[in-house]
Amino acid sequence: MRLVAEGLACRRGARQLFERLDFTLEAGRALIVTGPNGTGKSSLLRLLAGLAAPSAGKVRLEGAPEPEDFAEEVHYLGHLDAHKAALSAEESLAFWRAMLGRPAFAVDEALEAVGLGGLGRLPVAVLSAGQKRRLALARLLVSARPLWLLDEPTTALDVSAQARFGALARAHAEKGGLIVAATHAPLDFGPSQALDLDAWRPARPVAA
Repeated sequence: MRLVAEGLACRRGARQLFERLDFTLEAGRALIVTGPNGTGKSSLLRLLAGLAAPSAGKVRLEGAPEPEDFAEEVHYLGHLDAHKAALSAEESLAFWRAMLGRPAFAVDEALEAVGLGGLGRLPVAVLSAGQKRRLALARLLVSARPLWLLDEPTTALDVSAQARFGALARAHAEKGGLIVAATHAPLDFGPSQALDLDAWRPARPVAA
């Protein structure tokens, strides 16, 4: 598969965040999106996930059954971890595995992979912030979807958990997956390319 963006523009209210954005992301690679706060990193991920419409341009996932409507090929991980506090970690992950379809890792395998082995029966409410984030990351493993869209994926993770997730991301890419990650922190996701959204802000008129 290949993710292609052509002339993308994003407006928030009266403000144009970025415009004329072009990129191509080949299978097996990650696109690391950076830029100051407010440049549109999260907004770009939402456009790619189909949660918002661009103000101009288009995006397609070549090789997908529906190249211009590819929501079923996407894992989107935003700032919120999307857990029900009353459920156990196992129950939360089992819900997402069933809802998302295309089963991949078993629930216990996914928990082990993110370092939560043995904690599956604990209520989500008692997990630490880092453990809740790891549980959210485990959601990427229980359903086989080629395109991962990650918004600050290592938030609240300690150094060991960051390294563990980096290995999982590299394994996903090695199998032909694609990753788009917005971040302020270094990410070791293997073969990657950089996108600084600050470079795609609208040009400001020059004062006379």
